[in-house]
Amino acid sequence: MSFLDYIGSNYPQILSLLIEHLKLTAISVGLAIVIGVPLGIFVSYTSKVEKAILSVANVIQAIPSMALLGFMIPLFGIGTIPAIVAVVLYSLLPIIKNTYTGIENINPQTLEAARGIGLTPFQVLIKIQIPLALPVIMAGVRIASVTAVGLMTMAAFIGAGGLGYLVFSGIRTVNNSQILAGAIPACLLALMVDYLIGLVEKLVTPMNLQKGDEALKKKKRTIQKSSLSVAALILAGIFLFTSTGGRVESARSISIGSKDFTEQEIIGNMMADLIEDRTDISVKRRLNLGGTQVCFEALKNGDIDLYVEYSGTAYTDTLKHPPINDMDQVYETVKTELKEKYDINVLKQMNFNNTFVLAVTQETAKKYGLENISDLAKEAGGLTSGLTFEFTNREDGLSGLQKTYHFQLGKNITLDNAPRYAALQNGTVDVIDAYATDGLLKKFGLKSLVDDEKFFPPYFAMPIIRGEVLEKYPEISAILEELSPLLTDEVMRELNYKVDELQEKPSEVALEFLKEHKLIS
Repeated sequence: MSFLDYIGSNYPQILSLLIEHLKLTAISVGLAIVIGVPLGIFVSYTSKVEKAILSVANVIQAIPSMALLGFMIPLFGIGTIPAIVAVVLYSLLPIIKNTYTGIENINPQTLEAARGIGLTPFQVLIKIQIPLALPVIMAGVRIASVTAVGLMTMAAFIGAGGLGYLVFSGIRTVNNSQILAGAIPACLLALMVDYLIGLVEKLVTPMNLQKGDEALKKKKRTIQKSSLSVAALILAGIFLFTSTGGRVESARSISIGSKDFTEQEIIGNMMADLIEDRTDISVKRRLNLGGTQVCFEALKNGDIDLYVEYSGTAYTDTLKHPPINDMDQVYETVKTELKEKYDINVLKQMNFNNTFVLAVTQETAKKYGLENISDLAKEAGGLTSGLTFEFTNREDGLSGLQKTYHFQLGKNITLDNAPRYAALQNGTVDVIDAYATDGLLKKFGLKSLVDDEKFFPPYFAMPIIRGEVLEKYPEISAILEELSPLLTDEVMRELNYKVDELQEKPSEVALEFLKEHKLIS
């Protein structure tokens, strides 16, 4: 599907996410101004705290955005609040610094004259210092605003929405049209914000400091005021319309989450559709969140009520047990311990095992004679791997695999989920980790190596739900059990392929499957 075709068929979603992105950015920058300008004024009046406040702002600016979002999750959960807090923190430095600089650079003689005519310190601040410093302050706000537009794309990582949803989804499914559908509006929004705040910057600059003919300057100022008034009315209209246009949620409602890959979005939509069709429970979909840690933390905190986890992931990564290959023992241990430790109920396992696999191109398999992981172990020293962050940091991932098969990879490039496929195709890496039901394996015609030592534990999909929610809605368990026998490895791989290669929407693939099997009317 070409970029224009994608825009044509998905413009309502793109527009909705653009408005969401604009709202989040406006709120974040507004809060940053409310906090940053007073702090800048305070710093200019209190030299003792100048270094401390500016140093803290500098340190916050130096923290990687993904790391800062990770810190936000235990404190604020997922959604808009942690995203806004993170962007506010990033926006403070230019606003504080420019406010401080603007006030500090005012001619001392001007201030002395103001005091000489009897103005109080507060009057000097309001009538002299802030008006003269405004052009410099607005320059800081301008920098913060443009930066905030870009940073807010990261909000999708924790379920806050915005244009980042399209960017991350496109990267995950190797869909360049979807990536561009998120990136181009974000760039245009940044340019628009830069232009509008540039107009404000010119308006607050005294006319005698601007170059040009007086009459022309007055005419330009009139146009600038009109442009800003129109922009302000549009923004106010967006806030008013989107605040009052939402649907009223049922008193009986739950929130369903998912991890950030295709299969999870498909199953998340299936569960939501089934529950809404069979009951009067309204479902809030908070799909395409981060990895295991993000989703499980959200479940513990009550930000989501239900999501699909994998038995081996819960056993090794969450509960910290060494990997074993006994399906029944893994499931029963997970079921018992999640209930005892976190009051989380594990529902019936689904009928597919999305285990880890190591995958190579057909050319690489033929060149080195690779059929299983033992074959790979013999050639590992001369191969470059592209493994995901999660796989390299888990006991049931790289470290345990190397101990079991007694090998050491020559070089490993740690990558995010989707880019590893592109790296494999262009020859940057020779081997990647993947999921057994991943549609991209079929899309790129890759060879999955057999785990002949049976190292990987079982990774059967299983819905996990907060205890109090299941107690309130016990019917959910029986409803979701109907999915279990239908979702086999082959079926799940085909559903993933429809999204990853055929570019169908996860929600549509899920709904089509449920209707095909007569699970919903």
